[in-house]
Amino acid sequence: MCQDCASSSGASRRSFARFLAAGAGLTVLTACTPEAPVAVAPSSSPTVPVPTPTVTSDYVTPTAAESTTAAAEPPAQAPVPPSAAASLPGQFSLTDPASRWVVVNKHRPLQPADYAPADLVQPRVRVVATGEAALLNSTTAAAAEAMFAAAARDGVVLTLASGYRSYATQVATYGGYVAARGQADADTASARPGYSEHQTGWAFDIGDGGGACSFEPCFADQPAAVWAKANGHRFGFVVRYPLMFHTITGYYYEPWHLRFIGVEAAADMSARSINTVEEYFGVEAAPGYA
Repeated sequence: MCQDCASSSGASRRSFARFLAAGAGLTVLTACTPEAPVAVAPSSSPTVPVPTPTVTSDYVTPTAAESTTAAAEPPAQAPVPPSAAASLPGQFSLTDPASRWVVVNKHRPLQPADYAPADLVQPRVRVVATGEAALLNSTTAAAAEAMFAAAARDGVVLTLASGYRSYATQVATYGGYVAARGQADADTASARPGYSEHQTGWAFDIGDGGGACSFEPCFADQPAAVWAKANGHRFGFVVRYPLMFHTITGYYYEPWHLRFIGVEAAADMSARSINTVEEYFGVEAAPGYA
């Protein structure tokens, strides 16, 4: 759920967070969960067979517009909309973590909390992550291969920056935040164990291969993010945490975080100009933990 991040961007994040703390005093929501921090001042398509090669071994700063909105208006609790997805011929569970439509957010933890996909593989794409973070479930991996290849034909480089994250990894990461900053502040910077979309294998973070604006708001303007936002639905992906919808998703804009929901649903969601999976599948907004 980065909601999940690369350690190489840690210094820039801390510098930017110190600027925010001095100028705006805003603590940031994020699904992205980098390595557990040290105790420092708070910063804010159908499945195709995919061979499994040997694998070697949630932070974001809101835009100025989001910061202003968040400060001026408390999260609104809109009525739960009907499910637009109900019109599709194929239907999938919204609660089963093995389902491509599972909705994981701050009101909807995984059941079981320590769920692990049974079909994790490393996609045959350009991967900059290592260990478990280089893995996706087999359906998402196949779709990612097709999408990355299409982007390359258009002259755009996509990289897999962070994929699967196990429950144990999330326990360690979140625990590090709690130890350093306390639970209230940790909840603004890291998904609680069992609440991370990355744990399902249906979500991953992209990069551009050059490290420009990695896990930073300016990544939205990089060719990789622009291409993925415009074309991801063709391969079954949506940008899970869109701009200015944090009062629904619980997380600020993450242009790097893609979620597989299937070509039929993603294309329908795009055609209807529906921005969040909460709205599309007709579940309640989750701006904070229930």
